[in-house]
Amino acid sequence: MLRIGFAAAIGLSWMSLISPRAAAEQTWIIRTELWGNPAFSTLILEHSGTQLSGNLDGEQLSGEIIDGNIRFVTTGAQGQFAIFEGQITADKMLGSADYPDTNNAQLRATHPFRARRIPERPTGSPRVYDFKPSDYSNTWNADREPVLTIWPGDTVRTTTIDSGGVDENGVTQALFGNPQTGPFFVAGAVPGDTLVIHIKRLTLNRDYADSLDSIVGRALDSSFAASANELGKAVRWKLDRAAGLARPAGASGALSSFAVPLRPMLGGLGVAPGFGWPALSTGDTGRFGGNMDFSEVRQGNSVYLAVQQPGALLYLGDGHALQGDGETSQYALETSLEVEFTVDLIKGQAINMPRVESAAQIMVLGQAGSLDEALKTASSGMIQWLQRDYGLTLSQIAQVMGSSMQYNVVNLAARNVGVAAKLDKSILPASQAVVSRSNNIR
Repeated sequence: MLRIGFAAAIGLSWMSLISPRAAAEQTWIIRTELWGNPAFSTLILEHSGTQLSGNLDGEQLSGEIIDGNIRFVTTGAQGQFAIFEGQITADKMLGSADYPDTNNAQLRATHPFRARRIPERPTGSPRVYDFKPSDYSNTWNADREPVLTIWPGDTVRTTTIDSGGVDENGVTQALFGNPQTGPFFVAGAVPGDTLVIHIKRLTLNRDYADSLDSIVGRALDSSFAASANELGKAVRWKLDRAAGLARPAGASGALSSFAVPLRPMLGGLGVAPGFGWPALSTGDTGRFGGNMDFSEVRQGNSVYLAVQQPGALLYLGDGHALQGDGETSQYALETSLEVEFTVDLIKGQAINMPRVESAAQIMVLGQAGSLDEALKTASSGMIQWLQRDYGLTLSQIAQVMGSSMQYNVVNLAARNVGVAAKLDKSILPASQAVVSRSNNIR
């Protein structure tokens, strides 16, 4: 065991740094460096005196803490074990982990780890947090430090900047490319859960948006390809927030009186991708959500995303004042927003693609490299939803889909395309889904 820890070095013991209640059970997030690749795990620690018990991602552990030094052993279902040794303070750990070699169970490999302790959930009712971002992320990233820890039932009020990195005052705050606010760590969320984001409020906070006069290549046949090369010029839109209308600035001729109703939405909403995935560009999409550019990610609706890392690590950004299906101009009406959202968890249930629910509809978003694959993925996601939450058989689902399914082309502008499958809730039986908001969730 390591004998000189950073707690001991500054004259503080383990027991002097924690309250009796906090000492009973603690939640930590461990980051283990596996040959240069970060792996994140949820550690639950309980102790009696110097003796430890608990689990690491469900694997039981035993160990001890003495004078700021910690050692514990985890044991898997097949008898495989890992040994963690290091130093501990009230909210940090640092050390090494001894694991079986990934290619030869007879050999061992040592990897550095560090950990941070998740604070205790505040007592009382769910909280409302006001968060003002000071920097932004251009990746969906599991290895970025969370900006705020929240719990199921909590609400966050925050802001986003536009896809070019410009804030509500017209000041560049980040690199272009859909910079995101976050990530927000949702305590209690673990891989295999579903995170629910209730979008309570999306408010425009400036009087203009930027777009292009382009048409994406996926929306054009060859007869227009040459003339479309002349497009791609910037278009400034005036946002009349009082009247709820957007107009192209300086429009003339046939568009001199053109105005369209504002409908704010989030182009970007995603969680961190799972283990084995590198940080992904905020232009990318997938099972984790991402740059979905789905116009139904808007005020009053709820978005469901598959948790793939401890804490989910929720990002949001790329505000649009308005967007047509497909985002065919490459940019929608890009602007900054004030956002208010509440989170919930569905424990122990994973979904295969992002879902959106409005008062009237359930929607599944398929995202893939082609429209064919995106449509298949959206349809399969809808089948999963109807089977699990509505109790329908595959035969019954076929009848519902064949008579009532609606499809929308959501996104044509990104590397992946998006197709949304939609059903009216009025034709379906009552949902059997349960959203967990337990105070026992850490």
